[in-house]
Amino acid sequence: MNAQLVWKEGMSFDGTADTGFVVPVGTTPEFGGNNDGFKPLELLLVGLAGCTAMDVVSILKKKRQDITNFEVKVHAERAEDHPKVFTNIVMEYIVKGNNIDPAAVERAVELSTTKYCSAHAMLSKAAPITHMITIQ
Repeated sequence: MNAQLVWKEGMSFDGTADTGFVVPVGTTPEFGGNNDGFKPLELLLVGLAGCTAMDVVSILKKKRQDITNFEVKVHAERAEDHPKVFTNIVMEYIVKGNNIDPAAVERAVELSTTKYCSAHAMLSKAAPITHMITIQ
């Protein structure tokens, strides 16, 4: 797996990886940016959410759950001093559908967070991660 970041101007960059997609990376004016892209640590959280979301949806489909909407919300707290690492991460899995089995959702989240999701495995070594499940 390879990735690169190419400077455009100021504090604006384009990130790419093996897939060829381009992700804008930037920061706020407070740090010399133009609010024209993801902050780098935001991308870590989006990656975490994406990794586990793909696992959970895949598992739920195999369990024949009729999902109509699915979200993973991630909230992270950071240290006040540099390096401002994540100190706590809370993930909320929101599942909407017809006759969703809560046990199936709990098991899918458990499998993702303990076995399949590489991003979760890495970040959980740096900060505690807690999980919430909401079925609507």
